Amino acid sequence: MSHFAKAAKNATPLIPLTKDQLGKWRNKQSKRVQTWISSTGFKAGPGTTCLISGTDGKLSNVLVGVTKAADHWDCGNLSKNLPQGVYSFDHKKAADIEKWALGWALGAYSFGRYKKNQKQTKKARLLLPKDCDSRSLEHTVEAIYLARDLINTPAGDMGPAQLASAARALAKKHKAPFKVIVGADLLAKNYPAIHAVGRAVATRDQAPRLIDFTWGKRNAPKVTLVGKGVCFDTGGLDLKSAGGMKLMKKDMGGAANVLGLAHMIMAANLPIRLRVLIPAVENSVSGNALRPLDVIPSRSGKTIEIGNTDAEGRVILADALSEAAREKPELIVDFATLTGAARVALGAELPALFTNDDKFAAAVIKAGMANQDPLWRLPLWPGYRKAVDGKTADLTNAPEGGFGGAITAALFLQEFVEPTTKWAHIDLMAWNQATKPGRPEGGEAMGIRAFFQALREIYTS
Repeated sequence: MSHFAKAAKNATPLIPLTKDQLGKWRNKQSKRVQTWISSTGFKAGPGTTCLISGTDGKLSNVLVGVTKAADHWDCGNLSKNLPQGVYSFDHKKAADIEKWALGWALGAYSFGRYKKNQKQTKKARLLLPKDCDSRSLEHTVEAIYLARDLINTPAGDMGPAQLASAARALAKKHKAPFKVIVGADLLAKNYPAIHAVGRAVATRDQAPRLIDFTWGKRNAPKVTLVGKGVCFDTGGLDLKSAGGMKLMKKDMGGAANVLGLAHMIMAANLPIRLRVLIPAVENSVSGNALRPLDVIPSRSGKTIEIGNTDAEGRVILADALSEAAREKPELIVDFATLTGAARVALGAELPALFTNDDKFAAAVIKAGMANQDPLWRLPLWPGYRKAVDGKTADLTNAPEGGFGGAITAALFLQEFVEPTTKWAHIDLMAWNQATKPGRPEGGEAMGIRAFFQALREIYTS
């Protein structure tokens, strides 16, 4: 990949130093170097750098401020801030270098699809030591770049058809059988809830669809990933405000994250039988759009009362989860940009985790903390279950009152999963509201590194 160098004869050393280590290192240097460090005001704060020249005037090495415990984001700005060239960490612990390298690579990301005439500046590249797991690192970066690119692409170029094409390309890359059910065929094959939400789309080529591919040996443990693929969400007849609608190209962020996680799983050849299901729709406004208090059927046979047309994500997931549950897999995981309530509770950077399995929850949360990819568990509180009962149908997609909205949305989804099946639901933002080291403003992968490590530990231990 362009941000990593395959080989280099004269890579410039990056010397990672904590604030406590700086003084000892500086005292071993020449008077010239000591004076330079003092004059630049370098204090080894996390993420700061000090470029040091040799006696010939050329760049000799770079001091990099880091935290005591290696942090991915300490090096998140290096690839863009350092002069063009090849660099390597002067450090003994490969595990630390892998963390810094991930931050380096994620910080190199930019979405330039619509700036083709803009001058492309050459970036600094990093040379990894031989004892680093460079293949796994590259697969992780590829997965996150894929998710970011899909989310960042405007809905005009990332409708249900284009999302299906991206999924098809990924499936082809890993030789995974792929199929998609489109438009009226959804009704013929009993996916009425997906069809109902997406039927109002203006152009036939962006008709609603169910994306479906499988990978791995048939006799391996079954793991099914489900991703919410609302490629744009106007809110339907319960129209969003201009401010609320502006970022709705990211409402397929669950699908994008699922595709990223699927890539990591397949690239690592985890010993599972993977299935990916993505209901892809646009929630549009037209004469045949869903109306408030319409009642629609679902694949499971349960009827859904539409309390609000802007709570459409859970409706399309209902059919996809029912199909996932039909095979009785060992695990079902769904990712969805589902509720504003989860953002109110946990903020934009911390996805909510719901699951019916305590042991699995502990494994995912532990992996998230270890990988700086955190999630926070919220309860499937049974006391709120009655809130999702419909008045004229089995269920409502929008309980009245608005309290505990992330929980009631998860309880709605739970109705379409077998009680004996291990299931996890992730309610995520999938968007960085502001640029931070390694995390540029825009689409983001959240939770997939945590889930990948948890799955790897469960199925390869």
